[in-house]
Amino acid sequence: MTGRLVIVGAGQAGFAVAAKLRALKDTRPITLVGAEESLPYQRPPLTKKYLLGEMSFDRLMFRHEGWYAENDIDVRLSTWAEQIHRDKKQVVMQDGTALDYETLVLATGAMPRRLPPAIGGDLEGVYVARDKRDADLLSAEMRAGRRVLIIGGGYIGLEAAAVARHRGLEVSLIEMADRILQRVAAKETADIMRVIHQDHDVVIREKTGLKRLVGKDGRVVAAELSDGSTVEVDFVVVGIGVAPVDRLAKEAGLAVANGIVVDDYVRTSDPNIYAVGDCAALPLEGELVRLESVQNAVDQAEAAAAIIAGGSEPYVPKPWFWSDQYDVKLQIAGFNRGYDETVLRHGTREGSASVWYFKAGRLIAVDAINDARAYVTAKKLIDAGITPDRERLADAGADLKTLLV
Repeated sequence: MTGRLVIVGAGQAGFAVAAKLRALKDTRPITLVGAEESLPYQRPPLTKKYLLGEMSFDRLMFRHEGWYAENDIDVRLSTWAEQIHRDKKQVVMQDGTALDYETLVLATGAMPRRLPPAIGGDLEGVYVARDKRDADLLSAEMRAGRRVLIIGGGYIGLEAAAVARHRGLEVSLIEMADRILQRVAAKETADIMRVIHQDHDVVIREKTGLKRLVGKDGRVVAAELSDGSTVEVDFVVVGIGVAPVDRLAKEAGLAVANGIVVDDYVRTSDPNIYAVGDCAALPLEGELVRLESVQNAVDQAEAAAAIIAGGSEPYVPKPWFWSDQYDVKLQIAGFNRGYDETVLRHGTREGSASVWYFKAGRLIAVDAINDARAYVTAKKLIDAGITPDRERLADAGADLKTLLV
């Protein structure tokens, strides 16, 4: 195949498709379209080392500018797709120009959910964390002694809290659910992470929602909460989840279900169009899921590239995630959706622990908190389809290596 490949989206997944095709010696022309003005770069460090001033932006770049020309990859920045004409095999850009394609990859990602304007979401000083622009705006706000309210107790909110405390801010975090991490982790993991944040003087208020943000001269100055209290703030970070960017696919008539539906070969309902990364709803254990992680973005993108280049191997997800907060590394192996039992195991080092998830008697996932040994062991067990004995697992004195036997 030598027809043009157009990739819409120049994030982790879009870049990985192009890079893998060139690594496979595929020579077809590639056009990579990105809405930002920057060449493709890593996003996770933006709200960690970049925001802390420990990493410059140039170090986040996947490749230098010359690499794209050397590999015959046409990169078009500060531009975005408005429409797909599947019958003509064309992508229409915002300026009215059209890109012809033989194969199209949608790597459009996901967008943070924002607060509605009716409750103050459009006030100055209200931020989400997604790209370099967001990180730069947040960096300007994060000055020691200032007060920040973080809305949402998921991983994004907790990571933002950790960075803000590191920079000397007063941090309050509200979560409208019964507890932090309710959607993504077990109670045991939430309990451990809550204590870690409270030990760093983060004020966590669970079962507490936002009633509205209060503005003065167009800028947020306070937040009225569901319990009737009011919190004075200097700025607000919103971390209430993301939504897949699937408008293009939907308007083009592709199958969409909380993301662009793909099959085991990363193809959409149009065999000439693929979808990868956070925008893609892929089959996993009998249901369609979106795996919002760097690991999946890269693995799925590289699988798509191999298939586009003529391969025949399906994409088999092997989920793993991570989150860095303070000096704590939370590593997650597997996919815990639908778990019905957990086992808490204390690690051999102070402050280390792991939470093991089971579904219908089968090990499906683990959360390892500062416990790399538990993470590596669990990953091997999950990959091999081995379920360890619960009693041996819960015994902190038992050697984890024996679980692999």
